[in-house]
Amino acid sequence: MHNHITSSTRIILSVLLLWSAFVFAQVSSSQELENVIDAVSKFRVYDYAEYPLGRHQANLEKQHADFAQTQLVKLRKVDFSTLKETEQISYELLRFRLQNTVDEYTYEMYLNPIQADQGFHLNLNYCIKPILSQRDAVRYLNLLNAVPTFVDENLVLLREGIKKGMSQPQVIFKGYESTYDVHIVDDVEQSAFYEPFTKLPSSLSRAQSDSILTAAQIAIEKNVVPSFKKIKIFFETEYIPKTRKALGVSETPNGREFYQNRINYYTTTTEYSADDIHNIGLAEVARIRSEMQKIIQKVGFEGSFDDFLTFLRTDEQFYAKTGKELLMNARDIAKRIDAELPKFFNTLPRRPYGVIKVPDAIAPKYTGGRYSGPSSDTQPGFYLVNTYKLDSRPLYTLPSLTAHEAVPGHHLQGSLNMELGDSIPQFRKNTYLSAYGEGWALYTEFLGNELGIYTTPYEEFGKYTYEMWRACRLVVDTGIHAKGWTRDEVVTYMLENTALSEHEVNTETDRYIAWPGQAISYKMGEIKIRELRTKAEKQLGSKFDIRDFHEIILEQGTVTLPILEKRVNAYIQKTK
Repeated sequence: MHNHITSSTRIILSVLLLWSAFVFAQVSSSQELENVIDAVSKFRVYDYAEYPLGRHQANLEKQHADFAQTQLVKLRKVDFSTLKETEQISYELLRFRLQNTVDEYTYEMYLNPIQADQGFHLNLNYCIKPILSQRDAVRYLNLLNAVPTFVDENLVLLREGIKKGMSQPQVIFKGYESTYDVHIVDDVEQSAFYEPFTKLPSSLSRAQSDSILTAAQIAIEKNVVPSFKKIKIFFETEYIPKTRKALGVSETPNGREFYQNRINYYTTTTEYSADDIHNIGLAEVARIRSEMQKIIQKVGFEGSFDDFLTFLRTDEQFYAKTGKELLMNARDIAKRIDAELPKFFNTLPRRPYGVIKVPDAIAPKYTGGRYSGPSSDTQPGFYLVNTYKLDSRPLYTLPSLTAHEAVPGHHLQGSLNMELGDSIPQFRKNTYLSAYGEGWALYTEFLGNELGIYTTPYEEFGKYTYEMWRACRLVVDTGIHAKGWTRDEVVTYMLENTALSEHEVNTETDRYIAWPGQAISYKMGEIKIRELRTKAEKQLGSKFDIRDFHEIILEQGTVTLPILEKRVNAYIQKTK
């Protein structure tokens, strides 16, 4: 009996010791992870108070990359298996983010801070937001006064890029003067940067308002306008004449390796080659084309596919007469979607959003619409609709655009991500991965069928032309950067397969040329989300709940596609 008790006690003690060791390991691993997250969160290569637009220097990029490499080494020492699910997600996302910081420095991406419709000087337009308090006014004035330093540092990087053969292709710079000429004004009050000062809040005293307006005049006259004059001279006399003639990034130093790296980044996996993605794109284009053909037959159109596209591009019934009309249509669709959301989502964001036009300064080279998140706690999100060149902004694609950019697309997902509170680290709230974010937004266009936003066969066709647009991106992005396609081949392929206007096709083509890999993220992400939904519906049958499925997709915020697949598989098993 005595021996029996002793044996039992030994077993109990062994179990307790093992459990203690497990708990200690878990606490230790959690703490190690927390230490790396904390270090990353506190790391700064500059002080935003001193440099409100950041610093843009090669030596700072090296410091950042060296720091990231050090943290990757520390992260690898963490025992991943002992972490809770949300900690494992933090681990994976942090590793992904740190590795990309190292990769961006390795491939010297900082030497190319411009794209066809984005870039260092174009990004300044996003600083133009309503002033709702004295604090907002001071912050905005600090930004304006920082513009000269910001511009000078970026020009240094661009000059270095030219020397190393890493410029953007010359072909994307047709009409590029519109990106800076619009800000070169004689009258300060005509500057787009002055607009926020015309609507100062009534809570400010007369003295405060006068002081802010005086400071605004000086900032724009002495700092902003001269900086854009410098940008104009630089691009027209120094940069554009020296840019490369070849389109594909594969033609640049280490270009093929770099393109594969961007494929890995924008799909958040290492599963796909350029050939894989090209072939997926061709298959998707064929599938969507057959769906579009059914609608052409449904509306009784007599003529070829090309004839139908010409009809859509040229018939006045499909276009708004004024920018105001286009915005009113967008707002109407947005409010109709708002009313349907509770049927499809357990959790909705608190943050509201507005529907506004794309600023005139960036509209000519800008896409049809885009979402801009809030810049502070006092700001809403904004769904931007491009009212420039109205004959290239068809109304039949507006429901898809609205679902994608506003709700249930970018605004809903982005706001929920920011409202997760203390349940996830701040770095995850600040992380944006296109495969997830753009994949989700494209999935919501498909969800639009269930939301009831497509009210005519033409709007249904608009949904398919937007999906076709994203499928074509898989073909043309890889065509440009891995297969030597010319610009004309890309434009022709897009015009033959989508109902996008010729203007949109041209601006989009320049974007794909200038931003290798990003365009593939939309369709690759959407394919994965739809694949996971089909799997869940098939395996769960009557137990499938669309609200629960969307909760699984959204409740941990931004994740990679492998993390998303793991979460959905676990949800299926648990629900079973």
